[in-house]
Amino acid sequence: MTDTMRAIQITEPGGPDVLQLCEQPIPAPRPGEILIKVAFAGVNRPDALQRAGSYAPPPTASPLPGLEASGEVVALGEGVTQWAVGDQVCALLPGGGYAEYVTTPAAHALRVPEGMGMKEAACLPETFFTVWSNVFMRGGLQAGERFLVHGGSSGIGTTAIQLANAFGARVFTTAGSDGKCAVCTDLGAERAINYKDEDFVEVMKSEGGPNLILDMVGGDYIARNIKCLAVEGRMVHIAFLSGPKAEINFAMIMAKRLTVTGSTLRPQSDLAKARIAEELAEKVWPLLDAGRIAPVMDQTFALEDAHKAHARMETSTHIGKIVLEIR
Repeated sequence: MTDTMRAIQITEPGGPDVLQLCEQPIPAPRPGEILIKVAFAGVNRPDALQRAGSYAPPPTASPLPGLEASGEVVALGEGVTQWAVGDQVCALLPGGGYAEYVTTPAAHALRVPEGMGMKEAACLPETFFTVWSNVFMRGGLQAGERFLVHGGSSGIGTTAIQLANAFGARVFTTAGSDGKCAVCTDLGAERAINYKDEDFVEVMKSEGGPNLILDMVGGDYIARNIKCLAVEGRMVHIAFLSGPKAEINFAMIMAKRLTVTGSTLRPQSDLAKARIAEELAEKVWPLLDAGRIAPVMDQTFALEDAHKAHARMETSTHIGKIVLEIR
């Protein structure tokens, strides 16, 4: 192993072109961490926010973008006993995934599911941690409930549809084309609403209203979500692609006894993320091993073409996950 690695750095806040290839020292694992030789790295919306200067990494995290990756464990920090050099893992990262090597807490890594390649495994951590913690741990989704996820053809959306369906919920979603809607129904959505042609509020009210909504749109969707939620419904926010501000009627929240909450994953404690990983290993990884659920793949780019990957993501024409091939 040499002392340096190829990586993608953010040269300044801006558009995709500020992502530039560079050489950096290979990081050393601290106590409780593992060093991974990266095979593939997932590309996610928070990476674009960081690139634009609106989502700063935690003080102790790498300034390089990249919140998930797959690869081989090549070094262990002090105290790590659950992994061995040579293990194949996928991992949630505090940052630094757009590189040939990355460190992360050992408790945030999971084994590559049986029969799954490294490319697909790189797409699991960020989306599965996000969906499981918000839909099931925070949102409390139960079998038989009506679940609405916006952006059904995104990485988060395709994951949420499959997991909610696998655990017995009735799944509804929104998407921006008939083709995307077809993908969503193939994945297990009972009804996919083309938001350009139909009003999801009226469609969901005719179904009795969702018991739980997972929203990454924000903006005017916030008030519309509240309008269509069932009595004692819950709404969980994970992003605000249309903005975080809205004028809403709190009397409706009181009258219907609604719960409005949300979270971001990256700032949470290492312990909180480890607990999510434990639940995923117990409850979700067996579904992946059995092939009952799988990440939906869009397109793969070389590491040096990270700017092209970001440009594709920001067109919103992709379906499923975009990845960078590092090895």
